[in-house]
Amino acid sequence: MKNYKIIFHPLAAAELKDLDGIVQKHVIKQVKKLESYPYLGELLGNKHGYDLAGYRKLYANNKKIRIVYTIHEEQILVQIIAIGRREDLEVYEDASNRI
Repeated sequence: MKNYKIIFHPLAAAELKDLDGIVQKHVIKQVKKLESYPYLGELLGNKHGYDLAGYRKLYANNKKIRIVYTIHEEQILVQIIAIGRREDLEVYEDASNRI
């Protein structure tokens, strides 16, 4: 089994850094799973008017946080695009603006 390298969009890295310590740990735990299981997250497609086809979402912290990411199979790479609270659709808007 190959391990995927994880990289963060600079704004997603800032979003991770801004989370509370315990929430941050939950997110990091989920992101680490993507190293071995990049297809763990659910495909997004078109979400509330945002075209996120080819992107996936993974939940963290009891589904309170969404992690939006994409897989670059040819580079064995997972890129985290956005991290945000589940209450609003801002994470999808952020992800859409970054791709």
